[in-house]
Amino acid sequence: MTHTGDAPATPRSTLVITAHAGDFVWRAGGAIALAASRGEKVTIACLTFGERGESAKAWREGRQLDEIKAIRRDEAERAAATLGAEVRFYDAGDYPLLVTPELTDRLVEVYRDTQPDVVLTHPTEDPYNGDHPAANRMALEARVLAQAIGYPGAGDIIGAPPVFYFEPHQPEMSGFKPEVLLDITEVWDTKRKAMECLGAQQHLWDYYTDLAVRRGVQLKRNAGPNLGLAHRTMAEAYMRPYPQIAKELA
Repeated sequence: MTHTGDAPATPRSTLVITAHAGDFVWRAGGAIALAASRGEKVTIACLTFGERGESAKAWREGRQLDEIKAIRRDEAERAAATLGAEVRFYDAGDYPLLVTPELTDRLVEVYRDTQPDVVLTHPTEDPYNGDHPAANRMALEARVLAQAIGYPGAGDIIGAPPVFYFEPHQPEMSGFKPEVLLDITEVWDTKRKAMECLGAQQHLWDYYTDLAVRRGVQLKRNAGPNLGLAHRTMAEAYMRPYPQIAKELA
C-alpha cells in the first residue's frame, strides 16, 4: 500500500477590488505583497484604468484616450507583478464609474472564481472621488450575491470573507478611522518599487511613503515596546465594516 500523504492545502486567497489602476498600489500594496510573499493567491479586480480622472500628466502631454488606457494598463500590470499578484481589468470607465447590474454580476463571477478568504476595497465615503464609493458599493453587493445559492452564475457559492477598507487619500474627510494597523516593514521595498511603476502619478510616491512612516509610528505606539519592531516601522491602515469573529480576545 502506497502512502500518498495528506492532500496539499489550498493557498489562502485575497481579492482586492479597486476603482482605478493605481489604487491597489498606494492603499494596499503592502498587504498584497505580504500575502504573496507567504505563497497566498492575490487577485486584483481593477474596474477602470483611471484614464480620465487620474492621468492628468498624460492628458497634459497630449495623449489620446486609448493611448492613456494602454499606459495605465501597462503600469498596473508591472505594479501587480512586482507585488506578486494577478490583475484583471474591467475597463468600466471612470469619472464617473457607474454602478451597474452588469458590472456587479462580473464581480460575482470573480468572487466565485477566486473564493477569497479576505477582501480589500474602498471605504463607503469619499467626497472627492465618487468612483471610490461606487466601487465599494459593487464590491459589497457582489459579495452578498456570491453567497446566494439561488443567484445565477458559474462557480460555487462563497462563504462570508472578512472585508477590510483600505485608507483613502483624504482620510479625515472620508470618515476613515484606522482600526487595523498592518506592519508592512518586511515588504516595504517591494511596495515602493510597485509605486514607482506608476509614472502617471509620480507626485504620489513620496506622499504614500510618508503615510507609511506615520502609520508605522502609530503601530509602534499601540504595539508597545517589547515586540522587536524595526526602528523604522512601515504600516498600512484599514477599517472593518463587519464584526471580527474570535474565540478569544487579543
